[in-house]
Amino acid sequence: MSSAVSEPASPAFSPLYQQIKALMVRELQAGTWRPGEAIPSETELALRFKVSQGTVRKAIDELATENLLVRRQGRGTFVATHAEQTTQYRFLRLQADDGEASGTQRQFIDCRRLRAPADVARALGLRSGDAAIQIKRVLSLRGAPVVFDEIWLPAAPFKGLTAEKLSGYRGPMYGLFESEFGVRMIRAEEKIRAVAAEGQAAELLAVSPGTPLLSVERLSLSYGDKPVELRRGLYNTSAHHYRNELS
Repeated sequence: MSSAVSEPASPAFSPLYQQIKALMVRELQAGTWRPGEAIPSETELALRFKVSQGTVRKAIDELATENLLVRRQGRGTFVATHAEQTTQYRFLRLQADDGEASGTQRQFIDCRRLRAPADVARALGLRSGDAAIQIKRVLSLRGAPVVFDEIWLPAAPFKGLTAEKLSGYRGPMYGLFESEFGVRMIRAEEKIRAVAAEGQAAELLAVSPGTPLLSVERLSLSYGDKPVELRRGLYNTSAHHYRNELS
């Protein structure tokens, strides 16, 4: 009986545009190109990386699809930023049932530095005993409180973050994170379930204990899929719904 001989595994092949994309992500991660700034032209990048302009264009197309870059007709390509009006609410999926747009008001309840609980440390890739920053806030729409957030951040990248700095910043919180601390939220993973209101959440959302709420747990990741935020939000959906687009 002849025995089968396994062939050696073939080396992994990465298309050239994917290699250029990885190099560009490295530049973004290093802060060579800052949020809101224009990146070099396709011609300049092609010369720098010694590839065709088409290869660079394909890499940029993917980065734009992933919301890392933004193309502006006649102006060039820019590093995406959470400060832009069109993207600052990309991670906020709550919408009024009547479909009307409304402004969001924020109230920060607490911001403190403490030892990360075990489950938070695991989610953020911290070691046991590492420090984390805990933020509690309420979001209101049309003057009514609708979201109670408990946010956990690794302390090291956010040194100097205070409740005063959070309250004084007029743009989106993710805009503050990228401009002041160099941390940009690239994508997020979410888990959603129904829960009953209780304790502080019921009080801050002005609902009775036992009222149905939507629990949204989000893990936000930066370049290289590094976890940089764990957010646990409780949503009062009596007049709002959580909206998402799938493609």
